[in-house]
Amino acid sequence: MAEIPGNRGAKKKDSPKRQGSLNEGIRLYRLKRWDLALEELLSVDTARFSSDQNLELAYYLGLCYTKMARYDDALLYLEQVVTNGDNLLRTYQCRMTLAYIYAITKRSKMAEFELNRLAGSGFESAQLYTTLAYAAWVQNHNKQAIAYYEKALDLDANNTTALNGLGFVLVDSETDLRRGLRCCQKAVDLKPQSPAYQDSLGWAYYKNGDFLEARTWLRRALEAAPYQQEIIDHFRTATG
Repeated sequence: MAEIPGNRGAKKKDSPKRQGSLNEGIRLYRLKRWDLALEELLSVDTARFSSDQNLELAYYLGLCYTKMARYDDALLYLEQVVTNGDNLLRTYQCRMTLAYIYAITKRSKMAEFELNRLAGSGFESAQLYTTLAYAAWVQNHNKQAIAYYEKALDLDANNTTALNGLGFVLVDSETDLRRGLRCCQKAVDLKPQSPAYQDSLGWAYYKNGDFLEARTWLRRALEAAPYQQEIIDHFRTATG
């Protein structure tokens, strides 16, 4: 192979690394391109950033990591916003996200801490109470979970998360089988394609002794979400 004249021993220069843009990262996040948004935000040069810009960056990094289920990384950035930010609505959103992460990673006491701080600050919402209810249910505090779900429904009577959660706890704990079935049915009526709601309705029918309906709904849930262990367990129980 012929040698290129004048290139002997020459070293290829590394091209300068492209710096990311905060605005572009935010744009990609809003387009739900979580991976690209994260890559863009992580390459932002913050040398001349103001404190507000650094908090904006931390906020979107925390959200991106949450969307990608990288929860430990998300906590690091969301805590920065909660600790140093002065935007009340953003602090509320970050505390809710922190509580969500703590709840689904089974750190229920920490979830309750974040949510109780919000409630003590006068922030009330159906989402707050449904997350508190979930944290209580994880700890087997069924009465407390029911009370929180009912508070959520007082604020939003058609909140499907609260309807489904309340219905499931009522039937799973055998507190009120008929009411639990009605709540689960309403949740499915409002959001019929949700495998989680189909599973709860199937389980409610099973607990009420209607095994044919139970198998029908649990089979639908399993077909939509074949790897969800709770749905698998319910289907196996209902089909013997």
